[in-house]
Amino acid sequence: MKITVMTSDEQILSLDVDPHESVENVKALLEVETSVPLQQQQILFNGNEVSNSQKLSALGVKDDDLLMMTVSSGGGGGGAAASSGSTNDLSFNTDGSAINPGAFQQHFRRDSNLMGQLFQSDPELAQIILGNDLNKLQEILRLRHRQRDQLRRQKEEEMALLYADPFDVEAQKKIEAAIRQKGIDENWEAALEHNPEGFARVVMLYVDMEVNGVPMKAFVDSGAQSTIISKTCAERLGLLRLLDQRYKGVAHGVGQTEILGRIHVAPIKIGNIFYPCSFLVLDSPNMEFLFGLDMLRKHQCIIDLKENVLRVGGGEVSVPFLQEKDIPSRYLDEEKYAKEASGSGSPRPVASGSNPSQAGVSSGGASGDNSKDAVFESKVAKLVELGFERQAVIQALQLFNGNEEQAAGFLFG
Repeated sequence: MKITVMTSDEQILSLDVDPHESVENVKALLEVETSVPLQQQQILFNGNEVSNSQKLSALGVKDDDLLMMTVSSGGGGGGAAASSGSTNDLSFNTDGSAINPGAFQQHFRRDSNLMGQLFQSDPELAQIILGNDLNKLQEILRLRHRQRDQLRRQKEEEMALLYADPFDVEAQKKIEAAIRQKGIDENWEAALEHNPEGFARVVMLYVDMEVNGVPMKAFVDSGAQSTIISKTCAERLGLLRLLDQRYKGVAHGVGQTEILGRIHVAPIKIGNIFYPCSFLVLDSPNMEFLFGLDMLRKHQCIIDLKENVLRVGGGEVSVPFLQEKDIPSRYLDEEKYAKEASGSGSPRPVASGSNPSQAGVSSGGASGDNSKDAVFESKVAKLVELGFERQAVIQALQLFNGNEEQAAGFLFG
């Protein structure tokens, strides 16, 4: 099995040992690794010092457990006691939480190499260590302890299944489930390696338009049968006076909402050309303007994902789809709009295959923070090109307040 040993001078060592190995033999291995004489070593497990004659299995040491090694001064007892007290601050309770979470946090913060390794192996824990919430730190340490226990139990169950009675129906069902899960895990690992973009969030298609002379960000949805505008948006654009209430109804989609009527024609400007457009008006606060299939067909639009543009009029006008940084953040707040969508949705005649609740419209254009976002995004892109993971790059830039050089040094370290 593998165990991790943290020394008093902040070294982290990984050792392959037999579960029935004695503590004395572990000290001998550490003497080779650290050049610290066996007689001066003190080994602590769960905050308690263990004797040389004890076996690792008898102490309850399991795979991936952490041991602490301190060095006794050999002189008076005061130095050894202080060293032991310092190490006890970095040891763990039986539930996996730190005995002294503040000392544990500072220990990692002082070592940039250790923090770099942690960002690669467990970015969530690294981010919490950089924060100021010690309760949250204790919670995630307990969670990691439970996860290790669960993984160990899972391995034990798998070993038990290998020796199960081949005529035991329940055992065979468990074996079948384990084989199926293994296939799923292998498929997931292959996707991470060969198709990592499949795990990224897909940003919906938005374009800049003008409706009745007002700039809008329109959600292009070929899965929606009709073009939709909300009551509040129509009122802001001065179109509500044209509402024909004879077309009232109920929209069924993700939940349901009321169709207030129809605006038969209003000018929209795409690129430099004006086109006539009709709208269904919905009493829906979570969606402002959705450019649906009826107008896409009428104006012979082409959704060109290779060039990332919307071509209108058979190609006479091309407008680019907006990048994520150019879309107002409230449109991308999936959790918020998912909750709102539970009470309303696209009309049955609209039958959207995507979530129309994301099709918000803004008359204000991009916010003043977009320039800052663009600069930050360019720094992220440069560091990602060097081979680092995007999430690790973002965390490093946040750690160094956007300083690109310091973030790069931290990631290389």
